[in-house]
Amino acid sequence: MLRVTAASLTDGVLPQSRHHLFITGLGIGQIICWGVLFYAFPLAAEPMAAELGIAKPQIYGAATFGLLLAGLAAYPVGWLIDRGHGRAVMTGGALLGGLLFALWSQVHGLTLFYILFGGVGIAMAATLYEPAFAVVARRFGAGARTGITALTLWGGFASTVFVPVTQFLIDHLGWRDAVLTLGLVTMASGGLYLWVIDPRRDAEPLRDRGGSEAGPRDGPHNGPGDGSAVRWALRQPTFWALAVAITLYFGALSGLTYHWYPLLLEKGFDTASVVAGMAIIGPAQVAGRIAIWVLARQQPIKAIGRGVVIVFPLALLLLLFSPAEFALLALFAAIYGAANGIMTIVRGLALREMLTAESYGTLNGLLSVPAMIAKALAPFAAAWLWAASGGYDAVLVAGIVGASLVAASFWMAGRRS
Repeated sequence: MLRVTAASLTDGVLPQSRHHLFITGLGIGQIICWGVLFYAFPLAAEPMAAELGIAKPQIYGAATFGLLLAGLAAYPVGWLIDRGHGRAVMTGGALLGGLLFALWSQVHGLTLFYILFGGVGIAMAATLYEPAFAVVARRFGAGARTGITALTLWGGFASTVFVPVTQFLIDHLGWRDAVLTLGLVTMASGGLYLWVIDPRRDAEPLRDRGGSEAGPRDGPHNGPGDGSAVRWALRQPTFWALAVAITLYFGALSGLTYHWYPLLLEKGFDTASVVAGMAIIGPAQVAGRIAIWVLARQQPIKAIGRGVVIVFPLALLLLLFSPAEFALLALFAAIYGAANGIMTIVRGLALREMLTAESYGTLNGLLSVPAMIAKALAPFAAAWLWAASGGYDAVLVAGIVGASLVAASFWMAGRRS
């Protein structure tokens, strides 16, 4: 399916085989960068903390620090891509991330560890979905929806591949050699980005499939990076409604994701059921994206988004009130995972289809700044709420409230667009 997806793209300039190569290269790079820079941390952090005698909150504070810097770096990364530097940004980010993981293997204290993970956060901002979506948008113009959907199908396999691979490396090599190996693999993904991102296409103005300049409907039609589209977007209620929806979505998602394991144990599930239930979420994300590709390819992203944002609070309500039975946990994981997978496509396309295609990288980076900050702070907020209330039911209720506000904000953005 992925081959058909990538090869079906066309902009009238490059042969279909080059489109297939472009999406495949970016997709493999996304699997590697997500798998190493994002998913490998908790697996390697546990044995590191045990070896060095460092408390878990101090170790995980480095991840928060990295995510905060990722949020701050999102805007300049998007601006650079709009200026035609996507190849350099993504290649450099992968090389930086790989080098920092290699240096992590030599860490013996917290100070250097925090410095390294600050850099990892910048590498994440330069290599994960947001910059990749912006590069795809520059390549395909109005055909970006197909490319972005295909890319999310690739990225959905990151945890499926790298969680067991990382654990295997740790079990057989130890955590230091494991993160060194992962760093070398990440540097190799930089070579993929260097190979498949054409700098000539990267530097061209963003155009739609028909060749006309894509810009705000009632705003200026100037080149990307001149600031006019940004100033125009900041005056639109749709932009601010999307900003609220995406920020709350990242906050709720991050706060719950980091606490699924203890939350489900507290609800009465045994360890095997919790692990099995969590394992369903990843494949469900890919299944949701495929379902959208097959069943709703021609539907406006506004309509898809309006449907999927309602699913999140309903799924969390199911978890809050359901007894500790695995069938209900599996149902929740499948619904929640599929909705989250579809939401990745929605957040990649909502700005372009509901507001403007001009300065996509810059505006998407601007939306990512508060979202990444919320993503970084939410796990600590959830831990504080658990301690203050004495249980995870309060965390689930907060998640339901946050998910409901996501739905309200997105519906408002759709009405204003």
